[in-house]
Amino acid sequence: MLQGLGALALLLAGPARAAQDSLAFRQVAPGTYVHVGHVAVPDAHLGGDTSNIGFVVGSRSVAVIDSGGAPRMGRMIVEAVRAVTDKPIAYLILTHMHPDHSAGAQSLREAGAQIVAHGRYDAAIAARSTFYAELETRRQGGAPSDFVFFAADIAVSDTLTLDLGGRRLLLKAWPTAHTDNDLTVLDEAASLLLAGDLLFSRHVPTLDGSLRGWLALLPELARIPARQVVPGHGPAPLPWPDALADERRYLERLAADIRAAIAAGRGLSTVQDTAAESERGRWELFDHYRGQNATAAYTELEWE
Repeated sequence: MLQGLGALALLLAGPARAAQDSLAFRQVAPGTYVHVGHVAVPDAHLGGDTSNIGFVVGSRSVAVIDSGGAPRMGRMIVEAVRAVTDKPIAYLILTHMHPDHSAGAQSLREAGAQIVAHGRYDAAIAARSTFYAELETRRQGGAPSDFVFFAADIAVSDTLTLDLGGRRLLLKAWPTAHTDNDLTVLDEAASLLLAGDLLFSRHVPTLDGSLRGWLALLPELARIPARQVVPGHGPAPLPWPDALADERRYLERLAADIRAAIAAGRGLSTVQDTAAESERGRWELFDHYRGQNATAAYTELEWE
């Protein structure tokens, strides 16, 4: 009864706000809970709540998917799990190394979770952890020592199945796309894909890996047998694979505009403010990330 009341409280909770000391999770399938973060650039007001988070409860244990963008997020995730079940939190699955998905890991580690990530995650986070700690301090406040990033306990080089007790999660490590360490999670029982940042909704996609690689894997991604998907950012859940359409269109337009500029002999500085302009009205945070995306795409595509 107590577990049921805890679940009901999570279902009835409103959208999470920075001033709150708890996170609202919605039960999207029996035993599967999702928190939808704000579509925004991380700042002190939001306190790391800018990405989507999930957890799945099996008969033996719990797996959490992503940890939010600040230490406080990890603490609130643990509290949200405990409002539903007292089963051990066995795994924290990180879909990639970006701090808005990985900076809340410490409390989950302290709760006993093993960190599961892509086989290239450790190298990526080791190279960037100091920069990420300083970046999040500038954006959110506090001190760099507040932001701790952990190596993986379990590395996924291709595929891995985690059995939570009557609940199987199928993990897939992808070639370089959004980053070089993207991992997806398929909750078989719920027919739900937790896609990390291989899928964006409302929030403009951000490129930190390979544009060609991302476009190349979309057909295989679309064949994953799920009915719904949780993107890394934006409303969730969404119908699958229909939810890929907007992202595919954006990435194809970005590639086409950059290739056209290169073919015309225009330099990088001329496309940073024009690439994928036709997509402007379709995405939030478009101007914040357009220069980064154009730079990454131009640098890659000029060597085709």
